[in-house]
Amino acid sequence: MIHPRWPALGLVVLLAACSASAPEPETAEAQEVGEHEEAPQHTTIPAKTAHAAGIRIAAAGPGIIADEHEVQGLLTPVEGRVAQVTARFPGPVRSVRAGVGDRVRAGQVLASVESNLSLTTYSITAPINGVVMARTAAVGMSAVEGAPLFEIADLSTLWVDLHIFGADAQHISAGVPVTVTRLSDGVSANTTLERVLPGTATASQSTVARATVVNVDGLWRPGSAVKARVTVDRQPVTLVVPITALQTAEDRDVVYVQQGDTYRTRPVTLGRRDAERVEVLEGLKAGEHVVVAQSFLVKADIEKSTVEEEE
Repeated sequence: MIHPRWPALGLVVLLAACSASAPEPETAEAQEVGEHEEAPQHTTIPAKTAHAAGIRIAAAGPGIIADEHEVQGLLTPVEGRVAQVTARFPGPVRSVRAGVGDRVRAGQVLASVESNLSLTTYSITAPINGVVMARTAAVGMSAVEGAPLFEIADLSTLWVDLHIFGADAQHISAGVPVTVTRLSDGVSANTTLERVLPGTATASQSTVARATVVNVDGLWRPGSAVKARVTVDRQPVTLVVPITALQTAEDRDVVYVQQGDTYRTRPVTLGRRDAERVEVLEGLKAGEHVVVAQSFLVKADIEKSTVEEEE
């Protein structure tokens, strides 16, 4: 589900108006510690306010940390899915019905040519479904037997050629998961590495690994640069939280633990991480409910409450 994103300042104002952030009654134990240990920072946010602000909660628990390598790549048409369309007999081109960028279907008429041999006009048709990538045909020109008039490519799937440098190539093998991201708009697709090509790319001296992406919507464009995360290993860990749960307070990594309408700052010690998750070594227990979306709003409300208490 996509939740509406309000401007951050407006959300903080909303929390300020609706949250009851007055300090809780101080216990005898807290009074005794008083001078030696700062009381836990917290705030109170009613459930309706939290929901409206997009604050989301999830239980901390076991998970997987992926060992990922980020690499660069290039989209290319799949070999064998590109067709060169030529004239069967030489003669002048009488009509042209398709241009670069047009989607065509197998059997569709692309142009007509008058044969010099029979003086009859015959049709040039598309041999495959695809997109016209190049066209040299023009009305009045003389078509030469065997010379390409059109180039058509089936772009329903594309190759992703990933360039892997140095020691990283030793960890990459066919069958591992890959997440490919378009640099143009950040859209990602999950696929699997199909093969590691023999040898190295001459210009870059990199190892080339190849995957395939489905391109039904046509938004993956051949020749475009992409980035990819190649997962070479997946390690189970006892306790993880999403990266989005993390904030920094007083130079410490913290998460915000929910108990009813109360949200408390919890310092944590972190371990391994990947692009989405981070291992928690200390400071949190499995099953505790942690803010995993809009945690910065909870941080802002706690900081506001702290300033008000000091005043």
